[in-house]
Amino acid sequence: MTQLRELSFILEKMAPSAYQESYDNSGLIVGDPNAEVTGVLVSLDATEAVIDEAIAKGCNVVVAHHPIVFKGLKKLTGRTYVERTVIKAIKNDVALYAIHTNLDNVVGGVNFMIAEKLGLQNVRILAPKSGVLTKLVVFVPVDHSQTLLNALHDAGAGQIGLYDRCSFRTEGTGTFRPLDGANPAIGAVGDDEAVTEHRVEVVFPSYLESAVVAAMKQAHPYEEVAYDLYTLNNANQTVGSGAVGDLPAPMYAREWLHYLKHQMGLSVIRHTALLDRPVRRVAVCGGSGGFLLNDAIRAGAEVFVTADYKYHEFFDADNRVTICDIGHYESEVFTKDLIGQHLEKNFSTFAVILSETVTNPVSYFF
Repeated sequence: MTQLRELSFILEKMAPSAYQESYDNSGLIVGDPNAEVTGVLVSLDATEAVIDEAIAKGCNVVVAHHPIVFKGLKKLTGRTYVERTVIKAIKNDVALYAIHTNLDNVVGGVNFMIAEKLGLQNVRILAPKSGVLTKLVVFVPVDHSQTLLNALHDAGAGQIGLYDRCSFRTEGTGTFRPLDGANPAIGAVGDDEAVTEHRVEVVFPSYLESAVVAAMKQAHPYEEVAYDLYTLNNANQTVGSGAVGDLPAPMYAREWLHYLKHQMGLSVIRHTALLDRPVRRVAVCGGSGGFLLNDAIRAGAEVFVTADYKYHEFFDADNRVTICDIGHYESEVFTKDLIGQHLEKNFSTFAVILSETVTNPVSYFF
């Protein structure tokens, strides 16, 4: 039996909720964490039609990219589609889970899925976030330093990019005097003590601070642990907005548009003026990515693939990059595959089904 809390844990491992934007509402929105999961329907949006599909297919969990509730609900009267969807989910014991901007902001997330669809190489975060890393400095007797480091690594400290178990150690002398009431691991009450110690340094994602500090205290031999925590301004290259990569071979501008349309299954592309140079580097952002335009330009991209551009915002391209607005739904619909694949790799006790309901609120007349 798999409980909903276990499902939530695996989704959190994929995209920690700490990386969602401040306006977002990712995570478990409706449901009992102790409930058994009998089936999961994966959708881009949670709507009444999606809940109906989940019920029909025997799924008691809907995992959607977009949260059905962005702001607090003051009433549940069925007046809006949001209220009706939540009411239907509760009445039918269907849990609702959202994995939104946190999935946008991680390596291997939404934007990397778009990059994969476009066959991009050397893909990396377009605008890495800073202020999301912490450095721990702790002082420990030399013969206990490896035991301490093992515990810190197990708690998630010491991973930098594609390397783990990263640390730095320097040797020095620590001094202290135990006072009345102390129970020292080394030395005696009232005596000055000098111990050969390692200064151990590790970096970790800031959201893991509680777990890392707890592991440190558990593994450290001292009654009182001397340690420092520093918030780093370093950009975390594995967390941030958008993605950028290179095409295997340059394309002429119109050839690129045909390629983009085919690869993303598009009916239409809104775009700015085509540049008088081949397309080599492509920046992408699923959903509303206009805030990343200057990052795309600084990254040297010839085109920027995103959605939700307004008329006057197209002028900001200013012949420095070609903006390709492919539509919000169209840019993120393959997120269903991404989430579905992750769940199938981690669970075998229930069915994971990709929703067939088209939730795109925008239609095109040709």
